[in-house]
Amino acid sequence: MRKLVYFVAATVDGFIAGPDGADPTGPGGFWPIPDDYLRHLISRYPETLPGPARQAFGIDAEGSRFDTVLEGRHSYDLGLKAGVTDAYPHLRHLVFSRTLGESPDPAVEVRSGDPITTVRELKRYDGKDIWVIGGGALAGALYPEIDELVVKLAPLTIGAGIPLFGRDAVFAPRTWQLTDHTVLDSGALFLTYGRHTPDRS
Repeated sequence: MRKLVYFVAATVDGFIAGPDGADPTGPGGFWPIPDDYLRHLISRYPETLPGPARQAFGIDAEGSRFDTVLEGRHSYDLGLKAGVTDAYPHLRHLVFSRTLGESPDPAVEVRSGDPITTVRELKRYDGKDIWVIGGGALAGALYPEIDELVVKLAPLTIGAGIPLFGRDAVFAPRTWQLTDHTVLDSGALFLTYGRHTPDRS
């Protein structure tokens, strides 16, 4: 069955953006993007790069991990403000919003219902895994359905900001099993965790 994967960049102190929620990698942003980090993304996760970046780097590889991306309204708005109505034209792109109404792009599906219901429906069909890009509020809403975490851990602390699962996440402890890791010379880490299933034998 397809997995729901939260593939997300985080600081050492557990934040995915600053307190204002602005794009930390955009103009004037504070997030480091070293060369080895970018090379690793291109080689292992080319489908997670936005369309304009893929075009700039001459990337046409489909990628092996994801064929669908899920995004919250706030994250989607960051692209709209930059004039990008579909940052991932190479993926099925769903945006969850109760206020957006009609989609600004014919290729982007706007969903106003419960994201968990949508994810359970998506998991029933064959395909590659489903990527939750964020933001934190959507990841928090989907917390019970997330099967895998891929945390791109930056050698960075910011003190305050948007937590990994948003500001409204509920208290629900869960253990995860480290299944893969990559340590880059720049200090960035790619950490892959699967949901821990207790051995009942």
